[in-house]
Amino acid sequence: MINRTVTLYLLSFPVALMGMVQMCFALLSLLVFNDHEETQFFMPAISMLAVAIFCFSIVRRFDASKIGFRDALLFAVLTWIICGVLGAIPIILLTKVSFTDGVFESISALTTTGATILSGLDNMPKSFLLYRQFLQWLGGLGVVIFVVAVLPMLNVGGMKLLKAEMPGPIKDDKLSPRIANTAHYLWFVYFVLTVSCALSYYWGGMSAYDAIAHSFTTVSTGGFSTHDASMGHFNSPLLLVIADVFMLLGAISFALHFRVGRAKNVYLYWRDEETRGFIFLVLLLSAMITLLLLSSNHYNDPLLALNDATFHLISFITSTGYGATGFTDWPLAVAFLLVFAGYLGGCAGSTAGGNKIIRNILTIKMINMEIKRLIHPRGVFLVKYQGHRVSADVLSATMAFMSIAATISMTLTLMLMATGLDFWSALTAVAACLNVLGPAFGALGNNFQPVSDVGTWILSCAMILGRLEYFTVLALFLPSFWRR
Repeated sequence: MINRTVTLYLLSFPVALMGMVQMCFALLSLLVFNDHEETQFFMPAISMLAVAIFCFSIVRRFDASKIGFRDALLFAVLTWIICGVLGAIPIILLTKVSFTDGVFESISALTTTGATILSGLDNMPKSFLLYRQFLQWLGGLGVVIFVVAVLPMLNVGGMKLLKAEMPGPIKDDKLSPRIANTAHYLWFVYFVLTVSCALSYYWGGMSAYDAIAHSFTTVSTGGFSTHDASMGHFNSPLLLVIADVFMLLGAISFALHFRVGRAKNVYLYWRDEETRGFIFLVLLLSAMITLLLLSSNHYNDPLLALNDATFHLISFITSTGYGATGFTDWPLAVAFLLVFAGYLGGCAGSTAGGNKIIRNILTIKMINMEIKRLIHPRGVFLVKYQGHRVSADVLSATMAFMSIAATISMTLTLMLMATGLDFWSALTAVAACLNVLGPAFGALGNNFQPVSDVGTWILSCAMILGRLEYFTVLALFLPSFWRR
């Protein structure tokens, strides 16, 4: 049974968090950027903080040991919904878009999708653009993980909250016996990568403002930019290479980054089966796209073709969604490969979306095992990962995930087509949102403005589904979830 007291208390924290974030941007607008937008941040911030304090006063004490997995699942889903709605308020006030579009933009930011309904970014207030970038950074590692990190009293129930949000089929990879410490370690790695990325961008030629803004959305694999032309605005091959490096780092397990740093042994990356498979796919698909671009005469310079192909492939497979050239005009075969790469995704335990490389590896191994059984009916075969046998429940969950991902993709594509979109536009929009990727093709090649209000709400739900990897959200629709 759901513990309403616990849920109300926990939800006070994301409400307070959004209030503090918007208060900070009110001060930045007033004291740093002087763009006269502080009121649009200050008023909703005060309201959110007042609501959070009121909830704290109602529920002063509770037993953390009473947090159940149902409470954790409900908290994870409601956190993303509430933060999506609250984060939309300044967007609506500043850009004058509708509530539907504002919530879509906010959820796209927090889930690090990067799909947008806005245009004319180059002329918008700097405080608003940085707020939009920061929402992606905040959502990259996860609002729930942030709550666990700042709430030491959740040492007992914290793992349940963490499991409800952490991506990947294997969720027991703790860095410390105390789960709050694990969250702290993850945020430390995240912060170090972000600072390194900002310094690298600045060294590569970006202004300090753009370097900080784009570091937020590179390491979080979010993809929002302060310019309509995205990374293409800078017209710099060097910046694309820097982005490649940090998008890849953002798409590799943060727990693995921590272990590499602690052991001071870079070879640990190569010993990790998922990371090896991820790098191999990046190299293979980049080479294929480069050859397709050269053979179709879109490029005459092989190095330029390789640079652009590698950048966009990494952007899609890590679910970042940056653009640098007119990739929507590339051959259809290239577009299909990019969408396919988005479904492959990055590594589990990272900020990337998609199905995750570990699930793809396990799926291939299961198919291989079934073929061997067909050839050798009496043989005994096991699926191993990292040299260890994979349990039946993980294999079952992996196949269920793949089936659900395919089914929901087809269902949502049909629903979007019913709103008036053509098949290719609908399919790529669903792929962009379910995989928290961002860019789409066809009629939505520039942005998502052509989507109807109904379609926009469908895609907003798709982003939360993809960010929480389906099961966490779908569990709430089972009658048994709400029974005693």
